[in-house]
Amino acid sequence: MVVASLVQRGVSEMPLLATLARESSDLDSKVEGDDFAATTSIAAPESKPPQSRLRRGLGFLTWSISGTFSLASLIVILAVLTAIPLLQLIAFGYLLDVAGRLTNGAKFSDSLPNLRRAGKVGLAALAIFLASLPTQLLIHWESVAQLIDPGSAQAASMRTMAIMVCFLAIGYLLWAWVRGGSLKHYLWPQPKRFLRESWRPRTYHAAVDSLWDFTTAFELPRLFWLGLRGFVGTLIWLAPAMLLIAANRNGKPGAAGVIGAVCILFMGISLLYLPMLQAHFASVNRLRGLFAVRTIRRDFRRAPWAWLLAMVIGLVLMPIPLYLLKIEATPREVVWLPCLVFVAFILPARIAEGLALRRARSKPEEPRGTWAAVSRWSVRLLMLPVVGIYLAFLQLSQYTSWDGLMTWIQQHAILLPIPFMGGV
Repeated sequence: MVVASLVQRGVSEMPLLATLARESSDLDSKVEGDDFAATTSIAAPESKPPQSRLRRGLGFLTWSISGTFSLASLIVILAVLTAIPLLQLIAFGYLLDVAGRLTNGAKFSDSLPNLRRAGKVGLAALAIFLASLPTQLLIHWESVAQLIDPGSAQAASMRTMAIMVCFLAIGYLLWAWVRGGSLKHYLWPQPKRFLRESWRPRTYHAAVDSLWDFTTAFELPRLFWLGLRGFVGTLIWLAPAMLLIAANRNGKPGAAGVIGAVCILFMGISLLYLPMLQAHFASVNRLRGLFAVRTIRRDFRRAPWAWLLAMVIGLVLMPIPLYLLKIEATPREVVWLPCLVFVAFILPARIAEGLALRRARSKPEEPRGTWAAVSRWSVRLLMLPVVGIYLAFLQLSQYTSWDGLMTWIQQHAILLPIPFMGGV
């Protein structure tokens, strides 16, 4: 009976023991959880306080001004290269490279290579212009003093001051370039660092290496080779234009009319594919990419409306207004000024063509269905007036352009962004 009572008592106390055990385990898990939370809170880095709206606004304004200045500097550099024979192919290669990068799926911020470096070049040119103003002013005063009183002491002192200011400006600019050539380096010369490092040869050795790296980063030989191959391949597509020029110069009027009509027809067919073929060529970096018509036709079927928009921008909206600048030749001294407008207009056209191909190649397969078929045939019909408008202005420009019949070769929409072969 005693044993039975003990067994019965143990059975009756089992729930209590289980409850105590469960509570102890919950307490342990809670303690462990608190320790883990404490450890996590200690190990986690402190969150950064949110920036104020004023600071964010100033940051966006600084980024916008810097980006706009860099883009303007890039356009000016390309315009200067376009005005120089042979170096024109570098500018043409850059425009093709922009379309090729976008075709390969690059972000828009990465589609303009060396944009920030172009901004540094533009900033350096602006700094040289501003630093030369005091010297030019002193030289002007010296010339005025010479006119009033030749050989006077005032004229001599002005000449001496001009020489001193010139060397001071050169030293200031060189020190800014040695440190990196950013805006802050022009605004603050860091005099303590100048006294500490300006006399050390290693400072200028490092500056020479940095200048070499900065120059080679532009990849000018690669862009020249890309532009040269693109130029030659495009001329092959423009063989009907060459025949048209030869027929109008040497043929009879009747034969010239028939040959001209046939050549314009074949040229219209070529223009349906050529802008996108150029973007595809730049994306694959192979000359045969300029003749991959089947690949381009598949891309068209994937995104016909994007294709139409790009062709409207690249053949109508951007290049046609530029024919007004081809009427009268520009003097050679300022031939880069119309090239500036040409580059500024053709660059968005190349961007649109690259974006259209990127849009097409982002789709894994060709859309099917009634709407896809209607879209493709609608765009095919709409492309006819787009190319027709371009050819009409091209036909008219042979009578209004300074270079006459050569306008059939100087098609800035698909070739070099130049108004004419040379100035007067």
